[in-house]
Amino acid sequence: MEPDEQQDLAQQAGEIFEVGQGLVGQAQAFIETLLRPWNAYQLIIALAVFALAHVVSRIVQPRLHNWMRTREGWPKWRLRILLVVHKRMRMIFFVALIWITVAIMREVTWPSRSYLIAGIANLALAWLIVTFATRLIANPFLRTVVRYGAWAWVTLRILGLTEQAEQLLDSVAIEIGEFRLSVWLVVQAAFILGVFFFVARFVSRTSAARIQANEDISPSMRVLVVKFIQIALYGVAFFVGLKAVGFDLSGLAVLSGAIGIGLGFGLQKVVSNLVSGIIILLDKSIKPGDVITVGETFGWINSLGARYVSITTRDGREYLIPNEDLITTQVVNWSHSNDFVRLDIFFGTAYGDNPHEVRKIAIDAAKSVDRVLTFQPPVCHIVGFGDSSVDYILRFWIKDPTGGLTNIRGNVYLALWDAFAEAGISIPFPQREVKMLEGSALGTKALD
Repeated sequence: MEPDEQQDLAQQAGEIFEVGQGLVGQAQAFIETLLRPWNAYQLIIALAVFALAHVVSRIVQPRLHNWMRTREGWPKWRLRILLVVHKRMRMIFFVALIWITVAIMREVTWPSRSYLIAGIANLALAWLIVTFATRLIANPFLRTVVRYGAWAWVTLRILGLTEQAEQLLDSVAIEIGEFRLSVWLVVQAAFILGVFFFVARFVSRTSAARIQANEDISPSMRVLVVKFIQIALYGVAFFVGLKAVGFDLSGLAVLSGAIGIGLGFGLQKVVSNLVSGIIILLDKSIKPGDVITVGETFGWINSLGARYVSITTRDGREYLIPNEDLITTQVVNWSHSNDFVRLDIFFGTAYGDNPHEVRKIAIDAAKSVDRVLTFQPPVCHIVGFGDSSVDYILRFWIKDPTGGLTNIRGNVYLALWDAFAEAGISIPFPQREVKMLEGSALGTKALD
């Protein structure tokens, strides 16, 4: 290690030691202040108020819980607020009682004799407000981090230790060339980026809800616009947050070059899927709600993602098909331009049955099935003379492929079976007749 670096480290260690000594000195002075008689009395009063709040909350909580059970018709948001109040009942009573105590003490004694208990009341109220405010954050881990961070900042603010804490965090730093990264800078960056990302998330959710509710925009275009807005908002939040902290964005040029090389070599499939997803959204070849067949997979599209398409089949399985496969392979979209689908079924009847009557009965049987369309009537044609039957094809249309294809074919077959049975029309099947020749070993054994 060079002498200059040793000197910088020694200077940094000295600054940390000085700031730490200052904090220790303030802590000692604060403890000595607490040991004064009247301050000790205020601590005892605060502990007594906390004990009283604990007792009152233990009495009120069960009754509030039983009352909440009777509020079945209330909206969920109101019940959630009541649940948070139920969990924080002791702190709520403590804040209310401690402020009543402060008001009484300021009336009956000097303000200096209620200074400590007023500080405790301010801390308790601030912590309670932070607890309720952080409930708006859905992510549990992020909510915990923000809550404890806000508690620490509020506590330092009320105690008047923000400058000392800032100096201590700023003294712990590492230097890379001309860039100095301190703990205080990291804390500032995390806070500012968190605020920007929260705003971006709120705006993107609000915009997405309005776009999804707009029926004038096609479903695929809605997904594309929502994805574009999310990427733009989060990107702006990231760069603006870094700029607000004081980070030099010109240093990101090297990083963007490295990312470009990585995308060119190591992330070919990822980039291919991303580009394929954009193409799918632009050409509107598939959209949420369409019924498609990809290879052996038949189902309807749940959502279009940046990397894959979610398809749910009739048996409840969800397949994640890469976007690239939907571009490079054959895809059957049963509802691309419209929802009408023509289905074919094959059957045969005996040669003794009148084919004109068979065709009429088959068409009427298909029309009797609920999902078969009548304004596009079914048709029946003879397609061949088989070994043991006259072969027919029955074609009919449906408009709801999401309801399934196999089940409608089965219903039409059942309608044909019932109609043929009622009209006396038989459905032949192959039969084999075995003859034993005279003089053969098998025939001689049978005669014996």
